[in-house]
Amino acid sequence: MRLKGKNIILGITGSIAAYKAAVLLRLLVKEGAEVQVVITPAGKEFITPVTLSALSGKPVISEFFGSGDGTWNSHVDLGLWADLMLVAPATATSIGKMANGIADNMLVTTYLSSKCPVMVAPAMDLDMFAHPSTQRNLSILKDYGNLILDPASGELASGLEGKGRMEEPENILEKVVGLLSRKKKLLNKSFLVTAGPTFEKIDPVRFIGNYSSGKMGYAIAEELAAEGAQVILVSGPVTVSAQNRNIDVVLVESAHEMYEAAVKAFGECDGAVMCAAVADFTPVEKHAEKTKRGKENWSIKLQPTKDIAAELGKRKTDQQLLVGFALETTDEISNAGKKLERKNLDFIVLNSLNDKGAGFGVDTNKISILEKDNKRQDFELKTKKDVARDIVEKMIELKA
Repeated sequence: MRLKGKNIILGITGSIAAYKAAVLLRLLVKEGAEVQVVITPAGKEFITPVTLSALSGKPVISEFFGSGDGTWNSHVDLGLWADLMLVAPATATSIGKMANGIADNMLVTTYLSSKCPVMVAPAMDLDMFAHPSTQRNLSILKDYGNLILDPASGELASGLEGKGRMEEPENILEKVVGLLSRKKKLLNKSFLVTAGPTFEKIDPVRFIGNYSSGKMGYAIAEELAAEGAQVILVSGPVTVSAQNRNIDVVLVESAHEMYEAAVKAFGECDGAVMCAAVADFTPVEKHAEKTKRGKENWSIKLQPTKDIAAELGKRKTDQQLLVGFALETTDEISNAGKKLERKNLDFIVLNSLNDKGAGFGVDTNKISILEKDNKRQDFELKTKKDVARDIVEKMIELKA
Protein backbone atom coordinates (compact mmCIF):
# COMPACT_ATOMS: atom_id res chain seq x y z
CA MET A 1 0.00 0.00 0.00
CA ARG A 2 2.51 2.56 -1.22
CA LEU A 3 0.00 5.44 -1.27
CA LYS A 4 -1.65 4.84 2.09
CA GLY A 5 -2.70 8.13 3.65
CA LYS A 6 -2.38 10.11 0.41
CA ASN A 7 -5.27 12.18 -0.98
CA ILE A 8 -5.49 12.39 -4.77
CA ILE A 9 -7.84 14.33 -7.04
CA LEU A 10 -8.31 12.44 -10.31
CA GLY A 11 -9.51 14.80 -13.02
CA ILE A 12 -11.15 13.19 -16.06
CA THR A 13 -11.91 15.10 -19.26
CA GLY A 14 -13.77 14.30 -22.46
CA SER A 15 -11.48 11.86 -24.23
CA ILE A 16 -11.94 8.33 -25.51
CA ALA A 17 -9.02 7.52 -23.20
CA ALA A 18 -11.36 8.04 -20.24
CA TYR A 19 -11.72 4.27 -20.05
CA LYS A 20 -8.08 4.16 -18.92
CA ALA A 21 -8.99 6.46 -16.02
CA ALA A 22 -11.09 3.66 -14.53
CA VAL A 23 -8.07 1.35 -14.56
CA LEU A 24 -5.88 4.09 -13.13
CA LEU A 25 -8.43 4.81 -10.40
CA ARG A 26 -8.52 1.16 -9.38
CA LEU A 27 -4.70 1.02 -9.22
CA LEU A 28 -4.53 4.15 -7.05
CA VAL A 29 -7.15 2.82 -4.62
CA LYS A 30 -5.41 -0.58 -4.41
CA GLU A 31 -2.24 1.25 -3.37
CA GLY A 32 -4.12 2.82 -0.45
CA ALA A 33 -4.86 6.29 -1.85
CA GLU A 34 -8.09 8.12 -1.12
CA VAL A 35 -9.23 9.35 -4.52
CA GLN A 36 -11.80 12.02 -5.34
CA VAL A 37 -12.87 12.01 -8.98
CA VAL A 38 -13.69 15.35 -10.61
CA ILE A 39 -15.05 14.93 -14.13
CA THR A 40 -15.97 17.46 -16.81
CA PRO A 41 -19.44 17.35 -18.43
CA ALA A 42 -17.81 16.07 -21.63
CA GLY A 43 -16.02 13.37 -19.64
CA LYS A 44 -19.37 11.90 -18.56
CA GLU A 45 -20.10 11.18 -22.24
CA PHE A 46 -17.25 8.67 -22.24
CA ILE A 47 -17.47 7.06 -18.80
CA THR A 48 -20.28 7.11 -16.25
CA PRO A 49 -20.00 8.57 -12.74
CA VAL A 50 -21.61 5.36 -11.43
CA THR A 51 -18.60 3.32 -12.54
CA LEU A 52 -16.13 5.81 -11.10
CA SER A 53 -18.02 6.15 -7.82
CA ALA A 54 -18.09 2.38 -7.39
CA LEU A 55 -14.32 2.21 -7.87
CA SER A 56 -13.46 5.18 -5.64
CA GLY A 57 -16.09 4.68 -2.95
CA LYS A 58 -16.93 8.40 -3.20
CA PRO A 59 -19.57 10.40 -5.08
CA VAL A 60 -18.14 11.80 -8.30
CA ILE A 61 -17.96 15.59 -8.50
CA SER A 62 -18.87 17.29 -11.75
CA GLU A 63 -20.99 20.36 -11.06
CA PHE A 64 -20.53 23.34 -8.77
CA PHE A 65 -23.96 22.94 -7.19
CA GLY A 66 -26.11 20.05 -5.96
CA SER A 67 -29.49 19.15 -7.44
CA GLY A 68 -31.55 22.10 -6.22
CA ASP A 69 -31.07 21.44 -2.50
CA GLY A 70 -28.65 24.30 -1.83
CA THR A 71 -25.54 22.14 -1.50
CA TRP A 72 -22.40 23.00 -3.42
CA ASN A 73 -18.93 21.60 -3.99
CA SER A 74 -16.03 23.67 -2.66
CA HIS A 75 -13.12 23.72 -5.07
CA VAL A 76 -11.10 25.52 -2.38
CA ASP A 77 -11.59 22.72 0.16
CA LEU A 78 -10.66 20.14 -2.48
CA GLY A 79 -7.50 22.03 -3.35
CA LEU A 80 -6.44 22.09 0.30
CA TRP A 81 -7.34 18.42 0.87
CA ALA A 82 -5.27 16.94 -1.93
CA ASP A 83 -1.65 15.80 -1.90
CA LEU A 84 -1.77 15.53 -5.70
CA MET A 85 -4.05 16.50 -8.56
CA LEU A 86 -3.81 14.15 -11.54
CA VAL A 87 -5.62 15.04 -14.76
CA ALA A 88 -5.81 11.89 -16.87
CA PRO A 89 -6.86 12.01 -19.60
CA ALA A 90 -6.34 15.70 -20.37
CA THR A 91 -7.79 16.93 -23.66
CA ALA A 92 -6.50 19.87 -25.69
CA THR A 93 -9.56 21.85 -24.54
CA SER A 94 -8.95 21.25 -20.85
CA ILE A 95 -5.22 21.88 -21.20
CA GLY A 96 -6.02 25.20 -22.87
CA LYS A 97 -8.46 26.16 -20.12
CA MET A 98 -6.00 25.22 -17.37
CA ALA A 99 -3.19 27.17 -19.01
CA ASN A 100 -5.31 30.29 -19.48
CA GLY A 101 -7.41 30.23 -16.32
CA ILE A 102 -10.78 29.64 -18.00
CA ALA A 103 -12.64 28.41 -14.92
CA ASP A 104 -15.95 27.38 -16.48
CA ASN A 105 -16.13 23.90 -14.96
CA MET A 106 -15.43 22.25 -11.63
CA LEU A 107 -12.24 20.56 -12.79
CA VAL A 108 -10.48 23.74 -13.93
CA THR A 109 -11.71 25.69 -10.90
CA THR A 110 -10.33 22.99 -8.62
CA TYR A 111 -7.04 23.07 -10.53
CA LEU A 112 -6.75 26.83 -10.05
CA SER A 113 -7.34 26.41 -6.29
CA SER A 114 -4.91 23.53 -5.75
CA LYS A 115 -1.68 24.08 -3.85
CA CYS A 116 -0.47 20.53 -4.35
CA PRO A 117 1.66 19.15 -7.21
CA VAL A 118 -0.27 18.66 -10.47
CA MET A 119 0.30 15.92 -13.04
CA VAL A 120 -1.22 16.19 -16.51
CA ALA A 121 -1.53 13.23 -18.91
CA PRO A 122 -2.45 14.55 -22.40
CA ALA A 123 -4.60 12.41 -24.68
CA MET A 124 -5.60 13.50 -28.19
CA ASP A 125 -4.99 12.92 -31.90
CA LEU A 126 -1.46 13.43 -33.21
CA ASP A 127 -2.19 16.64 -35.11
CA MET A 128 -3.93 18.20 -32.13
CA PHE A 129 -1.01 17.31 -29.88
CA ALA A 130 1.53 18.68 -32.35
CA HIS A 131 -0.40 21.92 -32.99
CA PRO A 132 1.50 25.05 -31.85
CA SER A 133 -1.39 26.13 -29.60
CA THR A 134 -1.36 22.83 -27.70
CA GLN A 135 2.41 22.89 -27.37
CA ARG A 136 2.28 26.49 -26.15
CA ASN A 137 -0.35 25.63 -23.55
CA LEU A 138 1.68 22.64 -22.35
CA SER A 139 4.71 24.90 -22.09
CA ILE A 140 2.67 27.33 -19.97
CA LEU A 141 1.61 24.51 -17.66
CA LYS A 142 5.25 23.44 -17.30
CA ASP A 143 6.16 27.02 -16.40
CA TYR A 144 3.49 26.89 -13.70
CA GLY A 145 5.35 23.92 -12.22
CA ASN A 146 2.97 21.22 -13.46
CA LEU A 147 4.36 17.79 -14.36
CA ILE A 148 3.48 16.76 -17.92
CA LEU A 149 3.36 13.02 -18.59
CA ASP A 150 4.43 12.82 -22.21
CA PRO A 151 1.93 10.82 -24.31
CA ALA A 152 3.01 7.66 -26.08
CA SER A 153 3.06 6.95 -29.80
CA GLY A 154 0.81 4.32 -31.31
CA GLU A 155 -2.60 3.69 -32.84
CA LEU A 156 -5.07 6.48 -32.07
CA ALA A 157 -8.88 6.57 -31.99
CA SER A 158 -8.84 8.25 -35.41
CA GLY A 159 -7.15 5.19 -36.88
CA LEU A 160 -3.95 7.15 -37.43
CA GLU A 161 -0.59 6.29 -35.94
CA GLY A 162 1.36 8.88 -33.98
CA LYS A 163 2.02 10.63 -30.69
CA GLY A 164 -1.03 11.37 -28.58
CA ARG A 165 -1.95 8.19 -26.68
CA MET A 166 -2.42 8.76 -22.98
CA GLU A 167 0.35 7.16 -20.95
CA GLU A 168 -0.62 3.70 -19.69
CA PRO A 169 -2.19 3.58 -16.19
CA GLU A 170 0.52 1.32 -14.78
CA ASN A 171 3.22 3.80 -15.83
CA ILE A 172 1.27 6.76 -14.42
CA LEU A 173 0.88 4.90 -11.12
CA GLU A 174 4.65 4.47 -10.81
CA LYS A 175 5.21 8.17 -11.44
CA VAL A 176 2.61 9.05 -8.79
CA VAL A 177 4.22 6.66 -6.29
CA GLY A 178 7.65 8.05 -7.08
CA LEU A 179 6.47 11.59 -6.42
CA LEU A 180 4.40 11.01 -3.29
CA SER A 181 6.62 8.42 -1.60
CA ARG A 182 9.79 10.44 -2.07
CA LYS A 183 11.60 10.81 1.25
CA LYS A 184 11.57 14.47 2.22
CA LYS A 185 15.03 15.55 3.33
CA LEU A 186 14.20 19.09 4.47
CA LEU A 187 11.24 18.51 6.78
CA ASN A 188 11.00 21.11 9.56
CA LYS A 189 13.42 23.37 7.67
CA SER A 190 12.61 26.82 6.30
CA PHE A 191 14.25 28.72 3.47
CA LEU A 192 14.10 32.16 1.92
CA VAL A 193 14.26 32.35 -1.89
CA THR A 194 14.36 35.54 -3.95
CA ALA A 195 13.26 35.43 -7.58
CA GLY A 196 12.58 37.54 -10.63
CA PRO A 197 13.59 41.09 -11.52
CA THR A 198 13.12 44.34 -9.68
CA PHE A 199 11.56 47.39 -11.29
CA GLU A 200 13.05 50.75 -10.34
CA LYS A 201 10.57 53.52 -11.05
CA ILE A 202 11.54 56.56 -13.08
CA ASP A 203 8.04 58.00 -13.20
CA PRO A 204 4.51 56.47 -13.03
CA VAL A 205 4.87 54.75 -16.44
CA ARG A 206 8.61 54.07 -16.84
CA PHE A 207 11.09 51.94 -14.95
CA ILE A 208 14.56 50.42 -15.09
CA GLY A 209 14.41 46.63 -15.13
CA ASN A 210 15.89 43.49 -16.64
CA TYR A 211 14.83 40.39 -18.56
CA SER A 212 14.57 37.96 -15.64
CA SER A 213 11.48 35.71 -15.89
CA GLY A 214 11.72 34.35 -12.33
CA LYS A 215 11.59 30.75 -13.63
CA MET A 216 14.84 29.69 -11.97
CA GLY A 217 13.94 31.06 -8.54
CA TYR A 218 10.44 29.62 -8.64
CA ALA A 219 11.83 26.22 -9.67
CA ILE A 220 14.20 26.27 -6.68
CA ALA A 221 11.32 27.20 -4.35
CA GLU A 222 9.27 24.29 -5.72
CA GLU A 223 12.13 21.83 -5.23
CA LEU A 224 12.73 22.98 -1.65
CA ALA A 225 9.02 22.65 -0.89
CA ALA A 226 8.94 19.20 -2.50
CA GLU A 227 11.63 18.18 -0.02
CA GLY A 228 9.34 19.25 2.84
CA ALA A 229 10.73 22.72 3.54
CA GLN A 230 8.63 25.78 4.27
CA VAL A 231 9.61 28.45 1.74
CA ILE A 232 9.27 32.21 1.83
CA LEU A 233 9.51 33.27 -1.82
CA VAL A 234 10.18 36.99 -2.21
CA SER A 235 9.33 37.67 -5.83
CA GLY A 236 9.67 40.61 -8.14
CA PRO A 237 7.17 41.12 -11.00
CA VAL A 238 6.83 37.81 -12.91
CA THR A 239 4.19 35.83 -14.81
CA VAL A 240 5.01 32.43 -13.27
CA SER A 241 3.28 31.23 -10.11
CA ALA A 242 4.05 28.92 -7.18
CA GLN A 243 2.06 25.68 -6.88
CA ASN A 244 3.16 24.05 -3.63
CA ARG A 245 1.16 24.84 -0.51
CA ASN A 246 4.43 25.12 1.47
CA ILE A 247 5.46 28.22 -0.48
CA ASP A 248 4.48 31.62 0.92
CA VAL A 249 4.88 34.24 -1.82
CA VAL A 250 5.75 37.82 -0.89
CA LEU A 251 5.33 40.10 -3.92
CA VAL A 252 7.59 43.12 -4.22
CA GLU A 253 8.55 45.52 -6.99
CA SER A 254 11.69 47.49 -6.15
CA ALA A 255 15.13 46.47 -4.89
CA HIS A 256 14.43 48.31 -1.63
CA GLU A 257 11.19 46.37 -1.09
CA MET A 258 13.01 43.10 -1.80
CA TYR A 259 15.77 44.09 0.64
CA GLU A 260 13.27 44.84 3.40
CA ALA A 261 11.34 41.59 2.86
CA ALA A 262 14.48 39.43 2.66
CA VAL A 263 16.12 40.91 5.76
CA LYS A 264 12.87 40.51 7.70
CA ALA A 265 12.50 36.83 6.76
CA PHE A 266 16.11 35.63 6.93
CA GLY A 267 16.53 35.58 10.70
CA GLU A 268 13.93 32.83 11.12
CA CYS A 269 15.18 30.68 8.21
CA ASP A 270 17.66 27.84 7.97
CA GLY A 271 19.03 29.31 4.78
CA ALA A 272 18.44 31.45 1.73
CA VAL A 273 18.91 31.31 -2.04
CA MET A 274 19.49 34.70 -3.64
CA CYS A 275 18.27 33.98 -7.16
CA ALA A 276 16.62 37.32 -7.98
CA ALA A 277 18.12 39.64 -10.59
CA VAL A 278 18.12 42.67 -8.32
CA ALA A 279 18.82 46.06 -9.88
CA ASP A 280 22.26 47.39 -8.91
CA PHE A 281 21.12 50.98 -9.38
CA THR A 282 17.93 52.96 -8.87
CA PRO A 283 17.01 56.53 -9.95
CA VAL A 284 17.88 59.20 -7.39
CA GLU A 285 14.75 61.12 -8.34
CA LYS A 286 11.42 59.42 -9.02
CA HIS A 287 9.06 61.77 -10.83
CA ALA A 288 5.49 61.96 -9.53
CA GLU A 289 4.12 62.72 -13.02
CA LYS A 290 4.91 61.29 -16.43
CA THR A 291 7.92 63.05 -17.93
CA LYS A 292 7.01 64.58 -21.29
CA ARG A 293 9.13 64.35 -24.39
CA GLY A 294 11.39 67.35 -24.95
CA LYS A 295 14.00 68.42 -27.47
CA GLU A 296 16.88 68.04 -25.03
CA ASN A 297 18.54 64.83 -23.90
CA TRP A 298 17.21 63.40 -20.66
CA SER A 299 19.81 62.37 -18.09
CA ILE A 300 18.83 60.12 -15.20
CA LYS A 301 21.08 60.10 -12.14
CA LEU A 302 21.37 56.67 -10.52
CA GLN A 303 22.45 55.57 -7.07
CA PRO A 304 23.44 52.07 -5.87
CA THR A 305 20.82 49.84 -4.31
CA LYS A 306 21.46 47.91 -1.12
CA ASP A 307 23.26 44.59 -1.69
CA ILE A 308 20.82 42.02 -0.30
CA ALA A 309 23.12 38.99 -0.47
CA ALA A 310 25.98 40.90 1.16
CA GLU A 311 23.71 42.08 3.97
CA LEU A 312 22.47 38.53 4.64
CA GLY A 313 26.08 37.35 4.53
CA LYS A 314 26.88 39.72 7.41
CA ARG A 315 23.91 38.42 9.40
CA LYS A 316 24.41 34.72 8.63
CA THR A 317 25.06 32.39 11.55
CA ASP A 318 27.05 29.14 11.43
CA GLN A 319 23.76 27.24 11.36
CA GLN A 320 22.46 29.05 8.26
CA LEU A 321 23.18 28.34 4.59
CA LEU A 322 23.49 31.18 2.08
CA VAL A 323 23.50 30.57 -1.68
CA GLY A 324 24.13 33.28 -4.26
CA PHE A 325 23.86 33.60 -8.03
CA ALA A 326 26.21 35.21 -10.51
CA LEU A 327 25.21 35.98 -14.09
CA GLU A 328 28.38 36.96 -15.88
CA THR A 329 29.50 37.86 -19.39
CA THR A 330 33.28 38.19 -18.88
CA ASP A 331 35.85 36.62 -16.53
CA GLU A 332 33.03 34.42 -15.24
CA ILE A 333 34.92 32.20 -12.79
CA SER A 334 37.02 35.03 -11.37
CA ASN A 335 34.08 37.39 -10.88
CA ALA A 336 31.88 34.69 -9.33
CA GLY A 337 34.69 33.66 -6.97
CA LYS A 338 35.08 37.23 -5.75
CA LYS A 339 31.34 37.46 -5.04
CA LEU A 340 31.48 34.17 -3.15
CA GLU A 341 34.11 35.54 -0.76
CA ARG A 342 32.87 39.13 -0.54
CA LYS A 343 29.29 38.19 0.33
CA ASN A 344 30.15 35.32 2.72
CA LEU A 345 28.25 32.74 0.66
CA ASP A 346 28.42 28.98 1.20
CA PHE A 347 28.36 28.49 -2.55
CA ILE A 348 27.54 30.49 -5.64
CA VAL A 349 25.73 29.39 -8.79
CA LEU A 350 27.37 30.75 -11.93
CA ASN A 351 25.67 31.03 -15.28
CA SER A 352 27.00 32.86 -18.30
CA LEU A 353 25.13 34.67 -21.05
CA ASN A 354 27.84 33.34 -23.36
CA ASP A 355 26.33 29.85 -22.99
CA LYS A 356 23.53 29.26 -25.47
CA GLY A 357 20.29 28.34 -23.69
CA ALA A 358 21.34 29.87 -20.35
CA GLY A 359 20.23 33.05 -18.63
CA PHE A 360 17.05 35.10 -18.89
CA GLY A 361 13.74 34.23 -20.51
CA VAL A 362 14.47 30.59 -21.43
CA ASP A 363 13.42 27.25 -19.95
CA THR A 364 16.96 25.90 -19.69
CA ASN A 365 20.14 26.84 -17.85
CA LYS A 366 23.77 25.79 -17.70
CA ILE A 367 25.50 26.33 -14.38
CA SER A 368 28.67 25.84 -12.41
CA ILE A 369 28.63 25.62 -8.60
CA LEU A 370 31.60 27.28 -6.91
CA GLU A 371 32.52 26.69 -3.27
CA LYS A 372 35.34 28.01 -1.13
CA ASP A 373 38.85 26.57 -1.53
CA ASN A 374 38.35 26.69 -5.32
CA LYS A 375 35.94 23.77 -5.38
CA ARG A 376 33.95 23.77 -8.61
CA GLN A 377 31.35 21.54 -10.22
CA ASP A 378 30.21 22.07 -13.81
CA PHE A 379 26.84 20.90 -15.13
CA GLU A 380 25.52 20.37 -18.65
CA LEU A 381 22.62 22.32 -20.14
CA LYS A 382 19.37 21.23 -18.44
CA THR A 383 15.82 22.37 -17.86
CA LYS A 384 15.54 24.87 -15.03
CA LYS A 385 13.60 22.31 -13.02
CA ASP A 386 16.53 19.88 -13.29
CA VAL A 387 18.99 22.66 -12.49
CA ALA A 388 16.93 23.49 -9.40
CA ARG A 389 17.18 19.83 -8.40
CA ASP A 390 20.99 19.99 -8.64
CA ILE A 391 21.12 23.16 -6.53
CA VAL A 392 18.83 21.77 -3.84
CA GLU A 393 20.84 18.52 -3.73
CA LYS A 394 23.96 20.59 -3.03
CA MET A 395 22.08 22.44 -0.27
CA ILE A 396 21.00 19.14 1.27
CA GLU A 397 24.58 17.85 1.10
CA LEU A 398 25.87 20.90 2.99
CA LYS A 399 23.04 20.90 5.55
CA ALA A 400 23.38 17.18 6.33
